[in-house]
Amino acid sequence: MPQITLHLDEATETLATQAAQAHGMSTSRWVAELIRRHANDTWPAGFIALAGAFPDFPLREEQTATGVAKAHPSARTN
Repeated sequence: MPQITLHLDEATETLATQAAQAHGMSTSRWVAELIRRHANDTWPAGFIALAGAFPDFPLREEQTATGVAKAHPSARTN
């Protein structure tokens, strides 16, 4: 298995070691998980599921003659 050497200051090494222990894994495995998570070029889990979850901006045709967009049906009125 390939190896990599990291040069960390003492405080950062302590943080990494504590975080790895808190997750029940070795520091090496913890760092590898971070690299996989942050260096991956795919969208995060759940991102695609958000498509369509929010109302769209109103189309130009949906605006009134004054140029003010109509309120979304779920908008609160006081």
